[in-house]
Amino acid sequence: LVEVMAKYECYRLVFSSSATIYGSTITDKIKEDHDIKPHNPYGHTKAAVEDLLTDLYNSNDKWSFAILRYFNPVGAHSSGQIGEDPFGIPNNLFPFISNVAAGRIKKLKVFGSNWPTPDGTGVRDYIHVSDIAKGHFDAFNYLLQRKKGKLLKINLGTGKGYSVLEVINTFNNVIGNKIPYEIVDRRSGDNAISIADPSLAKNILGWEAKNSLFDMCRDSWNWQAKNPNGYY
Repeated sequence: LVEVMAKYECYRLVFSSSATIYGSTITDKIKEDHDIKPHNPYGHTKAAVEDLLTDLYNSNDKWSFAILRYFNPVGAHSSGQIGEDPFGIPNNLFPFISNVAAGRIKKLKVFGSNWPTPDGTGVRDYIHVSDIAKGHFDAFNYLLQRKKGKLLKINLGTGKGYSVLEVINTFNNVIGNKIPYEIVDRRSGDNAISIADPSLAKNILGWEAKNSLFDMCRDSWNWQAKNPNGYY
């Protein structure tokens, strides 16, 4: 991709990275200078591409890269026309909950109840996909305004953490019913807590997340209710 971009003198790129590159952490909020220690294959792929882009920038300052480290994008477009429809059994919490609420899956699996968190379930910084989209818009505009090359590595998150049980309870409030769930063993590669420090995004891009957890649950359910069988 970058070879073709260079051929046509297209030197600006926004890369979708992930908070999984940080691996385990005991800090309250993760800043961009946190150690890069992914402990699953997905995180390693993101860290590898970040290294590649960093080396490319250092070798030729014509390049401008905005590396955006997402912290758990969830939700759907507020219209209910665009949403998440994974194949098979979902791996992520929100599409799993939506499928249970729609009756496509009988019960939600909660992976572990003995994490070192207030209620024993994993805590994550969930961010609405619309806020992620705005982050891309702001990052690319920032690159367009720079005459010289630039390398940005920026967290996109809300700075707030919610446990699995908090998400379930909020979803219950949205649908007016209770999501059935069961506690199962932890998954290999999971962390107890992952919360962003999004201050750099605000300081450099003027960006911050606007949507609440309720908004995320509401829009996820709006998509699922309007598309009970997904896109098919």
